Amino acid sequence: MTTCTALPLDDFKSCFTAKTTVDDSPEHQRLVDRAVARAKEGDEDAIRFLYVTFSGNVYGYVRSILRDDHDAEDVTQHVFAKLMTVLVRYDRRGVPFSGWLLRLAHNAAIDQLRSRRATPVDEVRGSEETDSADRLGECSQSLREAFEALPEEQRDVVMLRHVIGLSPGEIATRLGRSESSIHGLHHRGRRTLQDELRRRGSAPSVAVAG
Repeated sequence: MTTCTALPLDDFKSCFTAKTTVDDSPEHQRLVDRAVARAKEGDEDAIRFLYVTFSGNVYGYVRSILRDDHDAEDVTQHVFAKLMTVLVRYDRRGVPFSGWLLRLAHNAAIDQLRSRRATPVDEVRGSEETDSADRLGECSQSLREAFEALPEEQRDVVMLRHVIGLSPGEIATRLGRSESSIHGLHHRGRRTLQDELRRRGSAPSVAVAG
């Protein structure tokens, strides 16, 4: 019987099984650290080891955000294809490799969500009660620049809430955070966005919840 470890990288897609846990034992961490060091030097066996070890975690995490098996498979493939060119930036002193890799996966999944809306409609809302009334029209250049100026976590939450249209609870599930933290990020992101728009002389006429 053919196993995933015997397959070429392009064929691993059919072997994806979502994983929600990571082996954080010291022995496993040493194996991963050695594989990362060798992979940085172009060792294909080491890259294959990282793929087999973490592809299930990446796939499971991405699928929880995208809610689509096919898209999750494609994004997982993309993450590991990109890994071959960005791995040199990884520094073990900053964060465990699994955490760094899942951050790459998170960014790739968010990019995929954005691509589903070719022409996003951004909105800045004052309160949940006035959501439907407080819509901005087509995104202007100033709004795009202000949106890109948001800290990454705030930008992701605002995008998922107002572009994709998810509820705070759905966003919390997709990003693996508590709903209260999503409310906090949403509130700060909305205020930061409005401050950026005011600085550019393009602030919308909406109230800001306290």
